[in-house]
Amino acid sequence: MAVSSYDVEPRKVGGNLNKYKLVFLGEQAVGKTSIITRFMYDTFDYNYQATIGIDFLSKTMYLEDRSVRLQLWDTAGQERFRSLIPSYIRDSSAAVVVYDVTNRASFLNTVKWVEDVRTERGKDVVIILVGNKNDIADRRQVSTEEGQQKAAEFNVMFIETSAKAGHNVKQLFRQLASALPGQDTVAETAPSAVENVVLHNTPNEAAKDSESRCNC
Repeated sequence: MAVSSYDVEPRKVGGNLNKYKLVFLGEQAVGKTSIITRFMYDTFDYNYQATIGIDFLSKTMYLEDRSVRLQLWDTAGQERFRSLIPSYIRDSSAAVVVYDVTNRASFLNTVKWVEDVRTERGKDVVIILVGNKNDIADRRQVSTEEGQQKAAEFNVMFIETSAKAGHNVKQLFRQLASALPGQDTVAETAPSAVENVVLHNTPNEAAKDSESRCNC
């Protein structure tokens, strides 16, 4: 299983940081990678490439009274990698279960992803259900109300996003950070945490499988 590791650090980060592992789960092409890319770099890649195995990125987020390091684990949605994903869930602090609001099957399949998380981590793990691609209103197959109801059934947090438009992506990570153990309040991510970065320890990317669907 391929693992790509990228470490993006804001400059002048001092002191010990609490580290939290966030694992992104969901069917292929729902936009897991695009959400991470929007959060990390505030960009969107129109050339969709399926994640092969696991990609790992790290970013410091500034909270009201401290800074935390978020370790973002981007998992592949393809069936051939499914049996390997539980090992990455096992030591996670939070799970981000993503579906595509224009793909009802991806929404229905969130049940198994949430079950996988709770099987590996128990009922106390932080989980957020994310309906992505909400900018494509004319192709929507899952209403906001259905997403909210499903989240209530799962007893998890809920948000809709558009990685393509950048809608609610920062809010997604603020919600997650506020729910992490030991965190009470979360301030707006400092602009410098997004823009003033140093890229290092970057190996060659794992080979990508091209797909025709837009990873919005």
